Amino acid sequence: MQYVSRVPRPPLDGLIDDLYYLEGVPPYARLRLPPMPAVLLIVNLGAPFNMRAGTDIETAEYADGCVITMPTRAFEFGYPLQTRSVGVHFKPWGLAPFLQMPAAELCDRPATVEQVWGRPAIAELRDRLATADAPNEMLTLLEEELMRRLCESAGLGLVRHTSSALAATYGAVAIGDLRVAAGVSSTHLAQRFKELIGVTPKQLARTYRCTATVFAINPAEPIDSGELAGRAGYFDQAHFGHEFRAFTGLTPTRYIEIRRRFLHEHPGPT
Repeated sequence: MQYVSRVPRPPLDGLIDDLYYLEGVPPYARLRLPPMPAVLLIVNLGAPFNMRAGTDIETAEYADGCVITMPTRAFEFGYPLQTRSVGVHFKPWGLAPFLQMPAAELCDRPATVEQVWGRPAIAELRDRLATADAPNEMLTLLEEELMRRLCESAGLGLVRHTSSALAATYGAVAIGDLRVAAGVSSTHLAQRFKELIGVTPKQLARTYRCTATVFAINPAEPIDSGELAGRAGYFDQAHFGHEFRAFTGLTPTRYIEIRRRFLHEHPGPT
């Protein structure tokens, strides 16, 4: 697999973690991802891929690519034999200036890029990307498209500041304290978050907390579920198990089994 990424220039770097190019044979046919405190845009240049956003939603096929706002549950990618795409890893608030709709409308309902930007625009962009000479030229084209589409979003400063505080504490800071410091009501803060991120501050805090817990697991070592629950701030192990399953779609035991099997089948950095 070839993977090239870079951080965009200002002001996009305040909205985006990185732009990336991906091409090659995926090491796995399917990939299940728990909710992450991030937003994803994929412009597909190869064969269509499949995705299922939650266990109770049917798998959908995406040809031109997709836009995934802040998810609240695990979703699953199904890769073709060969994949080729460019994409954007946005910060939680980063997609808002490029959307013409409230982010909440896309929560756990990934949209095609055509639905977000229109068929003529995405068709032209894909044609330009497909004829580019090298990955870095493709990333430059994507960056230019994003710069052209960048718009003002009311309330973005408030949402960005509050989200950054949640990120810095892995979701452990009290939402009420952040609201008081910002000088806004709980209703106003929640509305702005749903408009620009797609979820409430409480849901984003939960995502940061659960993500930190999942990444703290070392599947190569023995796992103490009680200790893991305590580190995550849960005094009730059963409650922790329920939250973990709601977040990842798997029990802690099953998640660790899958991680161990993956490490055995794909040794090396993960």
